[in-house]
Order: sequence, then C-alpha cells, then structure tokens
Amino acid sequence: MIEFKNVTKMYGSNVGVENIDITIEKGEFVFLVGPSGAGKSTFIKLMLKEIEADEGTITVADREVTSLSNRLVPQHRRNIGIVFQDFRLLPKKTVFENVAFAMEILHAPRKVIKKQVPLMLSLVGISSKANQYPHQLSAGEQQRVAIARAIVNNPPVLIADEPTGNLDPDTAEEIMNILQTINNRGTTIVMVTHAKDIVDRMGKRVVAINKGKIVRDAEGAYREDD
Repeated sequence: MIEFKNVTKMYGSNVGVENIDITIEKGEFVFLVGPSGAGKSTFIKLMLKEIEADEGTITVADREVTSLSNRLVPQHRRNIGIVFQDFRLLPKKTVFENVAFAMEILHAPRKVIKKQVPLMLSLVGISSKANQYPHQLSAGEQQRVAIARAIVNNPPVLIADEPTGNLDPDTAEEIMNILQTINNRGTTIVMVTHAKDIVDRMGKRVVAINKGKIVRDAEGAYREDD
C-alpha cells in the first residue's frame, strides 16, 4: 500500500530523511514517532508529493509517486485523507457542509452527497450536530467533523497528523476509537504522534524516526528514546 525504497530528501545540507526503506501493508495502522525535526513531516509531505525526493522511489495506494507528473498530483491526493491537529474546518459552513465540501470539489452528484455525508457523520458519532457551525462545537466534536471530511470520499489511506494534540485525554481516547473503527473498515492509517500513552495503549506498529533515519520498527510501546 505504501512503500519507500532508498528515499532521501535533503534541505541544503540538512537531512529531511535519509535512505528510508519501509513497507506499510494495506489495512495496517502505523504510528510514526520521533522528536521534533526528526523527519516525520518530511515523510508525510513525500507521501503527498508536496515535496520531491532527491533519491529513491515512493509508492502510495499502488501508484508510483516520485515520477508522477504535476497534472496527476491532485488525482493522487484523492487517495489520501488527512486529519490535522488544528481541525481546519471552514468556519462559515455547517458540519454537513464542511464534510460535503470534500465531495463537492470532486464534483460528486448531489444525490450521492446527501446519502454519503450522513453515513460519515454517523460513523464518527456526530449526526446530531449536522446543522451546527464549528464555533458551536467542542474541540473533540470539531475533530470528529475533520475525520468525517477526510474519509467521506473513501480514500484507501488516511494520514492523521497529531490528531489528538489539542484534546484532553478522554476525548483523545474517543478519537482513537473512531480511528480504530475506520481502520477496521480497511483503511490504512499512518498517525504522527508524540502521545506515548496512546501508542502504548493501542499496541500497534511503531516506526520511530530520528535524524532522518528509521531507528526502530516494531509492534508495541513508545520507548523513551524514540
């Protein structure tokens, strides 16, 4: 599903990632951990083709990304949902409209939108908030909307970039349960996090990056040296 082969990205003399080799299978849930500046953001940006690799090849959802023309990049990104720490909802649109917007930009028929959006709102447990605006929601509710928006087009891959960073522990656990449900439906998830308690509780595959290199790749807990 996701494969990096000998991937290197430099920023002048500074290392983004160096000689990265990793395969993430379809349906896996992987935590990407490491200190600030370790290379996690570079890894994500390379997946999205926001930046170009200097060396190596990258495959995402069976599409070879490194040789992709600029014309095909938007099509590639439709295969990847992304959830951010800061939600990034449209303040003047309702919950329903925020989620629908992700389908509208792909020119989905209105009939399909009216059917699909409520399904996603139900999946993330926020159906009753469909007609409310982001400022009327709690942080946890806003993140639920952001997740619904990220998966409404059924992307095979979901990137969650510190999705619990602005949430209290109980709400963070609720969000993780939602992500687990999405993963159970077959979506491959790559989650960037510093939340040791979440990583330890989930018991998933942990890929630790430091100074641009993968220093650990194993199932289990978040180690203090990650």
